[in-house]
Amino acid sequence: MEVEETGKTRTTCAATLETHSVPCDHAGKKRKQDPEPVVTIIVDEEEDEEDEKDEGEMMSDHIRYSEEPSNKRVKPVVKSNSLTGVITPVKTPALKRIGQSISRSISFRTEARPLPPAPLRSRTKASSYPRRRNSQCWSDTVESHDLTAKEIKRQEVIYELTQGERQFIEDLSLVKKVYYEPMLKLDIMTENELGQIFGTLDSLIPLHQDLLSRLERLKGSEKTIGQVGPTLMNWFPCLEAYVTYCCNQVGAKALLDQKKHEKRVEHFLRLCQESSFSRKLDLWNFLDLPRSRLVKYPLLLKEIQKCTPPEHPDEDTLPDALELLHSIVAEVNKKTGEAECQFYRRCLAYLEESQRLQEIQLSRFLYCHGELKNNKGQRLHVFLFELALVLTRPGEDREGGQVFHVYRQPLPNALINLEEIPDGEAGGGGTFRGAFTGGNDKVKNCFRVSSRGRSKAHPYSLQANESFSKQQWITCLRQAIVQSRDGTAQTSQSQRSLHPDPALYHIAQLSLSSDTEMADHTCR
Repeated sequence: MEVEETGKTRTTCAATLETHSVPCDHAGKKRKQDPEPVVTIIVDEEEDEEDEKDEGEMMSDHIRYSEEPSNKRVKPVVKSNSLTGVITPVKTPALKRIGQSISRSISFRTEARPLPPAPLRSRTKASSYPRRRNSQCWSDTVESHDLTAKEIKRQEVIYELTQGERQFIEDLSLVKKVYYEPMLKLDIMTENELGQIFGTLDSLIPLHQDLLSRLERLKGSEKTIGQVGPTLMNWFPCLEAYVTYCCNQVGAKALLDQKKHEKRVEHFLRLCQESSFSRKLDLWNFLDLPRSRLVKYPLLLKEIQKCTPPEHPDEDTLPDALELLHSIVAEVNKKTGEAECQFYRRCLAYLEESQRLQEIQLSRFLYCHGELKNNKGQRLHVFLFELALVLTRPGEDREGGQVFHVYRQPLPNALINLEEIPDGEAGGGGTFRGAFTGGNDKVKNCFRVSSRGRSKAHPYSLQANESFSKQQWITCLRQAIVQSRDGTAQTSQSQRSLHPDPALYHIAQLSLSSDTEMADHTCR
């Protein structure tokens, strides 16, 4: 149907009789002297559903480009059985009568059919890398099978392991092709700087390609994998290569953050993140993928073991493979913790010689570290080393590198007194000086540490950002205090030198879980 209004609006829509109807001639002609709108109705009995869609698009386009004033409010289209809701109401008797006649004789063939969406405009060709991962399951790749529910679940987990390897290899190759090589070619960073940031990432690609090829060779004619335990058992020792890569990550992250202040580097990384291939991930998200992949292997292996029936050949090999995997992950965690401790020890800047406690130099790992506020509201970066608690103020050196200026006197863990301050306690007495309270005379997420027998060490009242962070700090502090006060640890401490005995590595193993958890929640 076509509705014409002289000098105003033209609306086109499709109307079809529910019963057989004959085409109608024009109901009237335009008259120059008469400003009243004239309605033209055209009903085609051979009109099909495709024509209705085309007419609907014409109507949508016409409404969009109507010559009505821009400040006129348009009533939204609602479900209707007649054209009375589509035609713009005009106080004209002739149009009103025609609308009533139409409403009695004509109705839409599909009442609630929505208007078709406007056609998308052609864009430039997108990158070949997908924005999102394919979430296909193993059962989607096979036409039929006669497996039990438990065996199907087992195949799904193995398929997830295989697909995860394939996607991981794609991501590592992407990092090399899109980030490393262009930045080197465009001289955005020097080869030495890129080597420090990317580390041994390139060497991990053939490693995982090897695992993927082994898993592909295990597939049977029905795309099922039978015994997977021996294959994983033989491959897991290759994961020891992660020790070198993960130990380098602390320094790599610091250097990358420093280089981001340079305009060329920031511009290049921003363009990459805004591109489709990055899936909205920044460079560090890609560089941290190996660590995330490493800690996922035990979870996948446990799921495979859980879905393996007792009579399956993998029942004997999977426990051994899982034990080997746990030992490798623990070794990577321990070495990474030691590298992190050494890195931050080198970043400490002492204002006084008395701040150089022997306990800091003898510490081999970090329980946790992160941002806390003191009783003046100043932001501090606090390190809980194996044997000492150090409060610092973050800053930069002359070259823009990260440095931490030691604030006040560090506290040996063996001499720390820990006091938890309940939420809502009055902040009077000048202890908090109103910094924690915000004028409400109440404090939240605070605790106090002090030292026994040290005159220069004053009590420190500290505040965390949230209650969860506060509990993590208190848990780690209590663990550090207990470990430092232990008789065996005190005896070993007196025998230590600046080059610790490797036989004492068992001390670091006692806090790997807390170290990892707090690092994830506080600094990453």
